[in-house]
Amino acid sequence: MKNFPTFDTYPVREGKLTEMDYSLTETKFSLWSPVADEVKVLLYESGHDGLAYKTIPMNKGIDGTWNVVVQEELHGKFYTFNVKVGGRWLGDTPGIMAKAVGVNGQRAMVLDLNTTDPEGWENDVRPPLASFADIVVYEMHHRDFSIAPVSGITNRGKFLALTEEGTKSLFGEKTGLDHLIELGVNHVQILPSFDYASVDESKLVNNQYNWGYDPMNYNVPEGSYSTDPYNPAVRIKEFKLMVQALHKVGIRVVLDVVYNHTFDIVNSNFEKTVPGYFYRLDSKGKYADASGCGNEIASERAMMRKYMVESVLYWVNEYHIDGFRFDLMGIHDIETMNEIRKELNKIDPSIFVYGEGWAANTPQMPEELLAMKANAYKMPGIAVFSDEMRDGLRGPFNNDKQGAFLNGFPGHEMSIMYGLVGCISHPQIKNNSVNYSNEAWAVQPTQMISYVSCHDDMCLADRIKSTFPKASIEERMALHKLAETFVFTSQGIPLIFTGDEIMRDKKGVHNSYNSSDEINAVNWGQKSTYREVFDYIKDLITMRKFHPAFRMGDAKKVCNHMEFLPVKGSNLIAFILKDYANGDSWNNIVVAFNSRKKTAKISVPKGCYTIVCKDGKINLKGMGRVNGVKVAVPAQSALIMHE
Repeated sequence: MKNFPTFDTYPVREGKLTEMDYSLTETKFSLWSPVADEVKVLLYESGHDGLAYKTIPMNKGIDGTWNVVVQEELHGKFYTFNVKVGGRWLGDTPGIMAKAVGVNGQRAMVLDLNTTDPEGWENDVRPPLASFADIVVYEMHHRDFSIAPVSGITNRGKFLALTEEGTKSLFGEKTGLDHLIELGVNHVQILPSFDYASVDESKLVNNQYNWGYDPMNYNVPEGSYSTDPYNPAVRIKEFKLMVQALHKVGIRVVLDVVYNHTFDIVNSNFEKTVPGYFYRLDSKGKYADASGCGNEIASERAMMRKYMVESVLYWVNEYHIDGFRFDLMGIHDIETMNEIRKELNKIDPSIFVYGEGWAANTPQMPEELLAMKANAYKMPGIAVFSDEMRDGLRGPFNNDKQGAFLNGFPGHEMSIMYGLVGCISHPQIKNNSVNYSNEAWAVQPTQMISYVSCHDDMCLADRIKSTFPKASIEERMALHKLAETFVFTSQGIPLIFTGDEIMRDKKGVHNSYNSSDEINAVNWGQKSTYREVFDYIKDLITMRKFHPAFRMGDAKKVCNHMEFLPVKGSNLIAFILKDYANGDSWNNIVVAFNSRKKTAKISVPKGCYTIVCKDGKINLKGMGRVNGVKVAVPAQSALIMHE
């Protein structure tokens, strides 16, 4: 084993981290492992069984990279590497940059990726996006979204589910792709879709379930979402078909990426390639665990940073991905995140990057160097989830039974107002009254993700039911609409969790990462039951789309044009979007939220207003007019009107 004083002195590989380069006459294999005594590549006929039919020693080259050229036609063959360190062989690995793998990702495949392109792939283009402020994100899990038989979808639980047109529920409601079009979202954030370890792809009849935050091969689509996990080309082509279908209807695709940890350490491709290098250690020399999953990746090390940048760019170039949601982004260092943003800007500045600005446990780096929420101002062009407004609305993440503003509990107004302006510095926000942040962390409102529920939490319907156990269905529907009105009138970027638009429930399960389909599957029958909720949220999205005052995208404009109106008492918030021209046909838009169980009155600037939202209903053409300086806001609902 080579003795390097510190990991920082390990040589950095020049050029791309390509480990397999195929041509008709030869295939080049390479692997970065500066500590290796020996490295060999093994060739197989099968991706999952049988012994290697050939073992080939590799040659040590520059920058700690081992190389060998096999002058044969190897297309369709499988391969692994085996690295010897300190006299011990570490075991087979498909490498850290495998791009095609067999079932369960144990062996990589020699494959010409051009053969996986669907017809017309060369003409696939990213749907236009003028500004990040125009984004509306729909977070979904492949299996949740389409597995229920009532979905009317043929390829249930698969990538191909999102390619099917004309699917309907038993009640005639649009489902799948047509549902997304009807709702009006323009970005779909798919939960981890890279090859992950927690589902056995060879036993899919057992209906295994997992969210997928268990990385194995970062640069390959997950086999359980394909129609044939044994054929590496199938998962690749079907993923591309999914992206192509979404692009054709104007929807961009965001990939949920989990570079902060691996499924385990001993069996990880990183550890079998360069032991210790890719992970952080704590003060006692043990593997650190900021992820809460047993380890944390050392993004600050040169080769890990290079790996993350190349991996992200690979998904953009090969799969035409339009954005990335970084799981536990607070574990990563700021420099790496900014490097990713810089390289994406060279391809297309409209590619969206955002993440969780926190970690499960304290990372092994100074906080000022980490991509935490409080440091968002150091990462221009990168957005962060805001838990301030989320928890101000429905209560804290760690107590499902504790309510907040929606329940009529006082003291949460400033946290919600902070979220409504997009977590920027605003003259009316008293930061010392905001629940988790004592100062603004966003430079621009487009750095804030506005949401009230997502996958790793109770969905909104369950949360309201948990904190309002005796509420009638009518009351829960009213509060559901009220909560989503905050999300879609915030100057931040709105995100809605799969099924929240039809009051989906998960039987009260908070952390359903490995629960059954009975818990996780979207019941499309609820679209008929709660059609008025769907229509309300659809109309909120339409309103936001056609009225740019709700998405100014600039902090100065928000400060100049968004003013909170004085109200008496708690559980009442109102603001006006005043004198905002910029192509908006509405002027002086008043938005008021009342979570009280009684009608409340607010003072507004004198004028003649057209009401577009009242009593849990929306009509953008108008629902009557009101004159004067006092208006009534019905109980547990929002009021929106304009001059």
